Amino acid sequence: MWRILRPDAATVLNDKMARRSLARYFAVMQDEKAAKFVIAKKLPAEFSEKDSIEELWREHTRLTQEFYRIEKEIDTREKRLQEMPTPEKSYLDLKIAIANRILTNCHFCTRRCSVNRVEGELGYCRCGTEITVSSIFEHMGEEPELVPSGTIFTIGCSMCCKHCQNWTISQWIEKGKVYRSEGLAKEIEHLRLNGCRNANLVGGEPTPWLEQWLETFKHVNTNIPVVWNSNSYYSPETAQLLAGFADVYLLDFKYGPSECSERISDAPNYWEACTRNHLEAKKYGEIIIRILVLPNHLECCTKPIINWIAENLGTETRVNIMFQYRPEWRAYEIPELRRRLTRDEMERAIQLAGEANLANFIT
Repeated sequence: MWRILRPDAATVLNDKMARRSLARYFAVMQDEKAAKFVIAKKLPAEFSEKDSIEELWREHTRLTQEFYRIEKEIDTREKRLQEMPTPEKSYLDLKIAIANRILTNCHFCTRRCSVNRVEGELGYCRCGTEITVSSIFEHMGEEPELVPSGTIFTIGCSMCCKHCQNWTISQWIEKGKVYRSEGLAKEIEHLRLNGCRNANLVGGEPTPWLEQWLETFKHVNTNIPVVWNSNSYYSPETAQLLAGFADVYLLDFKYGPSECSERISDAPNYWEACTRNHLEAKKYGEIIIRILVLPNHLECCTKPIINWIAENLGTETRVNIMFQYRPEWRAYEIPELRRRLTRDEMERAIQLAGEANLANFIT
């Protein structure tokens, strides 16, 4: 049925540009290679719960280098994953241990609230220690290479976009359902069994729930690529923990280097965090970038974003230039966001992509 609803989800399998920029994702999706979290479970780690956070990070840095060496050997069949013993403590376990420490002084996102979530303190995102889910379903509206996408929407967000289309999720209007890691792992396995190409971690925002996501995939016993569907407003520590876990970074690039991010989304220093995290994503995985074109923001946001991508990530980077903006929630508070895009604005965005020589963008 999905092939009928989204024929482009079938034809993308033969799209040379998409396959070139997302080669490993396609291989994992088709069970030709192992998802990163599967390999991470096989990489032995040496650490103790008594170790300092500095010692844990040193071991993590060492193992990240080791992970990508092992991944290459497995991908090229120099090493067989099935023949690797399951260690008592793994690279994934080490990530969980570090993420647990971060929960006591929370700095998963750029805000670095430093609250102790283990003791019940809540920061900007209002996320505690029990992952809270709005919905789990086979999403047919994502990029064609992702469809059907096993999408898990979690409650809470590290930003507050006045035009948020998922505001009932991001702002905790919905109550949601609390999951234990084992139960959520079963849901992910069920999505894969039903033909989903990936596990799409979204919200809200997945960043506040990184510890719970790592713990969940410890219990996932099927090969499925992990899509980190994020606003890109996360900390350097989160970026390090995502290395060797996220197969595809599905990252928003919301604003240019101006005050727009703070005025519209209460997100100071967004450009700095976003550009840093896109570079880290390029280093550790594969990328799909989403640019939601906003009315009257072509010159201050869309243009510098497109130019930065072309200059820093390459013109073959997979980019989705999105024209589906509509006024939602509190968008009326921002005068230029009270309307939809004009045809001229859509054409101007495509023109900007052409001028930057982006060769792998969709709309």
